[in-house]
Amino acid sequence: MYLSQARANDPNRATATTPRAASAPRAGAARSRVPGTVLALGLVSLVTDASAEMITAMLPMYLMYGLGIGYLQLGALDSLYTGAGALFRIGGGYAADRFGHSKAVATSGYALSALTKLAFPVVGSAPAVATLVAADRIGKGIRTAPRDTLITAAVPETDLGRAFGVHRAMDTCGALLGPLLAFAVLAAVPGGYDTAFQVSFCLAAVGVVVMVAFVRRGPLPTPRDRSLGARARLTFLRTPSVRRCTVAAALLGLLTAGDMSFYIGLQHRLAVPAGALPLLPVFTAAVFMTVAVPIGILADRIGRWPLFLCGHLAALGAYLFLWAAPLTGWPAAGLALLLYGLFYAATDGVLMAHIAPLLPQTSRTTGLAVVQTAQTLARALGALAFGALAAHGGPGTAFAVFGCTTAAAIAAARLIHRPGKEA
Repeated sequence: MYLSQARANDPNRATATTPRAASAPRAGAARSRVPGTVLALGLVSLVTDASAEMITAMLPMYLMYGLGIGYLQLGALDSLYTGAGALFRIGGGYAADRFGHSKAVATSGYALSALTKLAFPVVGSAPAVATLVAADRIGKGIRTAPRDTLITAAVPETDLGRAFGVHRAMDTCGALLGPLLAFAVLAAVPGGYDTAFQVSFCLAAVGVVVMVAFVRRGPLPTPRDRSLGARARLTFLRTPSVRRCTVAAALLGLLTAGDMSFYIGLQHRLAVPAGALPLLPVFTAAVFMTVAVPIGILADRIGRWPLFLCGHLAALGAYLFLWAAPLTGWPAAGLALLLYGLFYAATDGVLMAHIAPLLPQTSRTTGLAVVQTAQTLARALGALAFGALAAHGGPGTAFAVFGCTTAAAIAAARLIHRPGKEA
């Protein structure tokens, strides 16, 4: 009797009425299989990313060689692509926490991105393309934090790295398939860009349907949790570990080159044929997809923050390699893309797996959105800075500057945020 009473009074013991216990399987079960919610969200991200990458894989070549824009303009568009939806992340995160409908908020973001695909066939200028890109990124901003909260609620804390690794691997599979689908469509229908846009919309629509039909909503907040105001939901910013992690992630984001500029710079520095430019993201995605799950498991074992910093060491290696350019052609490009893929695999989901346990459940989505927004806005500024450097000194200069400053930023981030140290 005394044993049963002690168990009942133990505050650390999960009960059937605890939201975390109701939404997450036991640790042992989680290691044997990935929860269905994570797999369903992975499938949604797979088809949505395939839809998006069908279009974005063609944009750098179209803008640079079709419309004749320069590095500065490309950097500006890259900055817009990266940062357009940043501020909407906080709004989406707050709405999900306030009303307890992470699934509904995430679904609205996926639906907005899907609708933008219908408008691409009727526009034909850089400003119009930029507007649609911004709308698509706003949809991404709205959905990202609620989606990551759904993943966090579906698994125990000890397996978050693995869960995010599985999701990001499926997401990146879509990034790999998107450019290939675009090439297949254009090969079957020469000049059929409208057809490619229609296929892109259909894929995005499938993602919305899967989201509605197969993704379970997260645990509902209590009436007391719903009544919390905006100020109360931001109290997590008073936690030193959260503040330091946010600052460090933003600092590293500031020294991240935009993807479009990175691939254009790689193509120029390593003498890769211009016609192969849309295929470069495929190599990065293949690396990401291959190593995301092993890296997530490794992060759970050795620590997520150290692995996050190691991911930026891979980016540092790519920048310095492209600055020195000791080799050219496809072998050199393969090495640079390998490093770039490792960078994304070790940073994207790993950061979310690291920060999620530091946040209170009542404002977890808002907290994830704040960290993502800080990082995304910093990356947008970094993309613009890289474009400006490349416009004035060439891509070699831009890679050199980013390589040297990234090394300093990694050292600073290691000092700024030390997991487990609150004072």
